[in-house]
Amino acid sequence: MRNPITRQVLRTTLMAAVVAGIFTTPAMASSHRESPFLTEQPKVDATDLYLFRSYEAGRQDYVTVMANYIPFQDPFGGPNFYQFDENGLYEIHFDTNGDAKEDITFQFHFKNTPKSAALPVGGKQVKIPLINAGPINTVNPPTLNVRETYTIDIVKGDRRTGTRNPITLGGGAREFDKPVDNIGDKTFGGADGYEKYAGQHIHEVAIPNCGNGRVFVGQRKEPFYIAVGKTFDLINLNPLGAEVGGNENNLERKNVSTIAMEIPISCLTNGNGGDPVIGAYTTASKRQGRLINPTPGAGLNTASKEGGAWTQVSRLGMPLVNEVVIGMDDKNRFNASRPSGDAQFIDYVTNPTLPALIQTLFPSAPAPTNFPRTDLVTVFLKGIEGVNQPKNVVPSEMLRLNTSIAPTSREAQNPLGVAAGDNAGFPNGRRPADDVVDLSLRVAMGALCVLTGQNDALKVSCKPSDAPAGGAALTDGVRKTAADFKPAFPYFNTPISGNAAGTSSSNAAAQ
Repeated sequence: MRNPITRQVLRTTLMAAVVAGIFTTPAMASSHRESPFLTEQPKVDATDLYLFRSYEAGRQDYVTVMANYIPFQDPFGGPNFYQFDENGLYEIHFDTNGDAKEDITFQFHFKNTPKSAALPVGGKQVKIPLINAGPINTVNPPTLNVRETYTIDIVKGDRRTGTRNPITLGGGAREFDKPVDNIGDKTFGGADGYEKYAGQHIHEVAIPNCGNGRVFVGQRKEPFYIAVGKTFDLINLNPLGAEVGGNENNLERKNVSTIAMEIPISCLTNGNGGDPVIGAYTTASKRQGRLINPTPGAGLNTASKEGGAWTQVSRLGMPLVNEVVIGMDDKNRFNASRPSGDAQFIDYVTNPTLPALIQTLFPSAPAPTNFPRTDLVTVFLKGIEGVNQPKNVVPSEMLRLNTSIAPTSREAQNPLGVAAGDNAGFPNGRRPADDVVDLSLRVAMGALCVLTGQNDALKVSCKPSDAPAGGAALTDGVRKTAADFKPAFPYFNTPISGNAAGTSSSNAAAQ
């Protein structure tokens, strides 16, 4: 059932929660290469997080969460392509009671096993230099020279000390196969060959004490859309131009690596006092110690020796936060932090620099004048009351979803989500097509102050006169709709083929 919320509050919500992206800026590749340390560690660089009620037919009782990693993948990334880090720990955390602490965590560990495929050359068996030795059309065929696998654990309570159980396939199998990246059409037997192959890696799984769900881990076409180049050239675009087709999506020809899960709603809301709102964020960690091996042995993971405690190096909830809100000196610190410690970053929310930058570049668009920016604190750290704010919320940054709001069908979705009356969209979670860039820009410039009115109906402690540009329809000129994405899990599109990198691609709607 949909929550009984007024349309004004819903619109506020969107803009407010969008405020989550409030820190957001004229846009950028959500959280791609957002901190100095992660530029050196692309395999554990989280780029985007998505969280929504599943809108695939018959799956409305599930929540879909998708965490993307390894940014800016060129389709022709051979011969090794884009494997997950064997020495990394990838996690998706859920806060089910609003206390800013993880209650349920899904942990992913990866392993890449070489098969040492060889050819007879001059009377000797010599190992080949490629990841495949022939066509691929089934799970782990003999022609695949490196087998990529992973395991999943569910941890209830603290991520390191809580109760841990393995997630399994039918029959209790513990190890999951991951598809190799989209090498090219010849390898997979035609233009549609890769998606048929990748589809064999959508696994039905048993989640202990939670029921059954689905998992897919593999390469996808980059879903995030934004005019990256013009945005970072001092916002070299018309922020009041056409919302659709005004600029080029600079990520259109890139791929990304996705960790996707479909989880029963009851698994995430059971025992939380009837509160339907959940929070989520994803992290990646590395071992604290690392020694470079001066004489690596044969194999894929022998160039270094790593050990010690897991140390978090990447964190992502709402889009664009670390990328365009957190100051340069604190970006690595933010990535190592947990939501329960977000008070240390409060100045970046109450006194944001993005609006001031926009005013400098566009003097006719003055920044809001209400300091501290309590409107942003309310939306960014708490969620909107009556929409996606937990009953007993502890202020903290994460993506929040009200699971009691029914999913909107693919055909009826609006990319502006709550702001356009589509309550199942951003900032109530985030779906593939939600335009978080435009929404975040507008909230940063005071959209909530305008929406709240003179009587502060939204309880954000500001008024329309505090935000002279708060009613402007700011945009980066790039937009997609749900029709541009798949109608079913894992929703993101087929990754661009390595041999088709120079051609246009919109492999979306009907796939």
